[in-house]
Amino acid sequence: MSAPPRVLTVAGSDSGGGAGVQADLKTMLALGVHGMSVLTAVTAQNSLGVQGAWELPVEAVRAQYRSVVDDIGVQAVKTGMLSSADLVEAVADLISATDAPAVIDPVGVSKHGDPLLASSALDSVRTRLLPVATVATPNLDEVAQLTGVRVAAEWDLRKAARAVLEFGPRWVVIKGGHLAPDSAEAVDLLTDGTREHWLRAPRHDNRHTHGTGCTLASAIASELAKGSPVPEAVATAKRYVTGAIAAGFPLGAGIGPVHHAWNLRPPHHGDDA
Repeated sequence: MSAPPRVLTVAGSDSGGGAGVQADLKTMLALGVHGMSVLTAVTAQNSLGVQGAWELPVEAVRAQYRSVVDDIGVQAVKTGMLSSADLVEAVADLISATDAPAVIDPVGVSKHGDPLLASSALDSVRTRLLPVATVATPNLDEVAQLTGVRVAAEWDLRKAARAVLEFGPRWVVIKGGHLAPDSAEAVDLLTDGTREHWLRAPRHDNRHTHGTGCTLASAIASELAKGSPVPEAVATAKRYVTGAIAAGFPLGAGIGPVHHAWNLRPPHHGDDA
């Protein structure tokens, strides 16, 4: 038997299993690729928030990356939590020397509003990490953090995309999930500055959405690893995430996770809560 396409996530650990490396690996399994990981940080995290975070040394991150890429190889790389400028710059250097598409999720804050990126690292994200991105996937808070552009209406997504593209990614997905929470649709904009793809999906009335950003970026990377062109990869990823949100389930006392295996088996009896 031949190995499936291989995807490497470079991200932090979520001890609650809803986001971070855990969400990335679940997504990759559900989409039929082999997931591998480089841990950048360990967090104490549950449905209520992030209680603590401990960054790994740059040399540990670099060693993990080289160990995987030099022996196993990758067809796509995805990044998540990179909490310091040193980590951002080291990972950007590693990706730039890797012949594989890269999906950059410029994680700034957690679902609960906990900061996951030092303010001193923002410039490194702009000048070092975004330029190596095949696809960048910022949400509206991250767009504001990186560019100063605040999105108040759907037509602002185009302005936000232009601002992010100025930093050098080939494509950007501006995620509109936080826009107009009372609307019937969740609207994202994918563009390379020339072509535009407006991605619309039903907005599900489900508060259990922990891990959506990690999941979308990992799904895009998984589809790119299979050989899909960017627009097709993002559209497929959007459909997968929409299904995962619809099947999201309660966990603990706070915000539960999306259901990463929704496409593999019927939800269990608790998933419709």
